[in-house]
Amino acid sequence: MDGIFALVAFVSGFVIAQFWKLIEGLARRKKRPEMAHFKTAIAYIFRSGGMPSGHSACMSAITIYFGLAEGINSNIFALALASATIVIYDALHVRHAVGEQGKALNRLLSQNHDTTLPVVEGHIMTEVVVGVILGGLVGFLVYILQG
Repeated sequence: MDGIFALVAFVSGFVIAQFWKLIEGLARRKKRPEMAHFKTAIAYIFRSGGMPSGHSACMSAITIYFGLAEGINSNIFALALASATIVIYDALHVRHAVGEQGKALNRLLSQNHDTTLPVVEGHIMTEVVVGVILGGLVGFLVYILQG
């Protein structure tokens, strides 16, 4: 049964982070959202990068959950912590660098009037930190709610 709660923590961390992006994106728009903007809303939910980091939130949620449920000396917590570290590092450094390179490549392509390529956005430190905090809170709440 604990595995279900671990997955609830993981999924909840990601879903909350992605819906945060939707709410923030819609709040920044001047116009009232209409059904025609459904595509825009979906784009906010599934976008990479932005505040907060969904990758950091879901990995932090499951790591904190495992730390509380199984103990910080458990093998599963060690595995979760190692995995979270890799994912968070990737979101902050690797994906951010790839995104910046994509933007630079698109600037070069636009000079030649070629089509542009989609750019995968990474995260800045603030987005990652907020994602980690959000995920930590979610993991803690799921642990508490499981009773």
